[in-house]
Amino acid sequence: MSFNTFVAALVGFGLFFAAIALSTDNFMVFVSGAGFILVVGGTLAATFISYEFRYVIKALSAIASTFAIDRMGRTRLNAEVGRVIRWAYLVQSEGIVSLDAEVKKTPGWDGGFLRFGVELITTGYSGEEVKTILANVIESTFDRNMVSASILRNMALAAPAFGMVGTLIGLIIMLDKMGGDPGALGVGLAVALVTTLYGIMLARLVFAPAASKIQQREEIFRFRNYMIVEGLAMLADEASPRKIQDHMNSYLDPTIRYDIDRQLKNKPGGDKAEAKQAAAKPKAKAKPAKRKPAPANA
Repeated sequence: MSFNTFVAALVGFGLFFAAIALSTDNFMVFVSGAGFILVVGGTLAATFISYEFRYVIKALSAIASTFAIDRMGRTRLNAEVGRVIRWAYLVQSEGIVSLDAEVKKTPGWDGGFLRFGVELITTGYSGEEVKTILANVIESTFDRNMVSASILRNMALAAPAFGMVGTLIGLIIMLDKMGGDPGALGVGLAVALVTTLYGIMLARLVFAPAASKIQQREEIFRFRNYMIVEGLAMLADEASPRKIQDHMNSYLDPTIRYDIDRQLKNKPGGDKAEAKQAAAKPKAKAKPAKRKPAPANA
């Protein structure tokens, strides 16, 4: 569980309840089953009318996922650079075909993006072709995953609106009873305003923060993927590990940049492979025949 998200949610709702406790002894005036049903039910009804059922369910489940720990920490970005650099040394010593074994070792938590990229390289695509294909994968995946954030933002707009609907209903009922006991008007007005309170709380403490969190995580994931693409494209062209390091490090904060000399102690082929490649004359690269790679499960 994401500790900071949990604590922030706890503090947000805690301040709300603390303000009520410090302001009045009549806590039940803030409880209205009809108002809650109107706000939540109306918001869900409008959302299901606006979007396909499966996208709404996915968006609602995404609210719970915001409490999960984000996989894309700063140290992981450094590790991703190190992974590609190790592959570069492996390609120097054993050739591109050596990456076939690495495909099975790639993690699956990224929807198979890294695995798909390695498959493109072993298929025989050039660096430019790898970059073009993976860029399409990145953008289509980002657009698809941002649907949940868009739905939650619309729910954040709808909840206060249905809160106002509940307030209007309460005011109409209250005005209808003005000929009776005047003392009941204040109570009726308080109940009418509760629905607006529910709508604002749901919008500003649930729907809008969840949408922002989802968008931030998707943007970080897209950033990570573009950094990986830079390395994989150069790997397809059999660039040297140090060139790959410099290009991938250009995406990172200076404090988390990868350092081959400090972090990669057991380099496959080592600097001898670099020297051998630099001394060798340029030769035509024989690449394996292209085969259709398995699509990324993004």
